[in-house]
Amino acid sequence: MQMRDAHFPRRAPIEAYGHGGFRFANMSHRGSILILHSGIYAWEAPDPARLDAASLKRVFREAEPPELLLIGTGRRLQQPAADLRLACSEHRIGLDVMDTGAAVRTYNVLLAEGRSVGAALIAVD
Repeated sequence: MQMRDAHFPRRAPIEAYGHGGFRFANMSHRGSILILHSGIYAWEAPDPARLDAASLKRVFREAEPPELLLIGTGRRLQQPAADLRLACSEHRIGLDVMDTGAAVRTYNVLLAEGRSVGAALIAVD
């Protein structure tokens, strides 16, 4: 039996977050998520203090990378490793890091505006 990555095939607003997961498209997902133009993916997020370019390699492999990537680092803001900022810069992806709640709200607004936005959201309890 082959296990596939959990994947929702399009972007969608985040309806709710907390209790270790997210609600979107009238579904719920337990764990962290990565939102790209190609869809919403389950994401094995590292501890926020260890967030680096390797942990977001899917973003850099996208056929259509976002113009802006929001990173939600959990209950509180934690700055990612310098190599992540460098990788985003090399791929011409803007980067904004904030706590997960702020990232969810910002993502929803930018998505509603039709902006090219992606998000890496670490689940919070």
